[in-house]
Amino acid sequence: MLTVKQKVKLRSMAMTLKPIYQVGKEEISDNLIKGLDLALEAHELIKISVLKNVSSPLNQVAFDLASATNSELIQVIGRNIVLYRESKKKIIMSAI
Repeated sequence: MLTVKQKVKLRSMAMTLKPIYQVGKEEISDNLIKGLDLALEAHELIKISVLKNVSSPLNQVAFDLASATNSELIQVIGRNIVLYRESKKKIIMSAI
């Protein structure tokens, strides 16, 4: 569990990130989860774009992605989701 101060720092770091994945009409698939797992291990902090043709509510998609990848939901802003999961390398949190 992250503290409020850590989440604020991660939000500020996520401002400069570009979305590396998109959730489309297929919504949450096994391939998407596998890709997000790899991206979280490599980068720890990722931004995901949710397209307008997704039928589920944006917050529900965000919570589902966070639980499926065992990550923390940092922020939902606009149609973007920011997720964080500490990797075994401990890249970001060691700097905070």
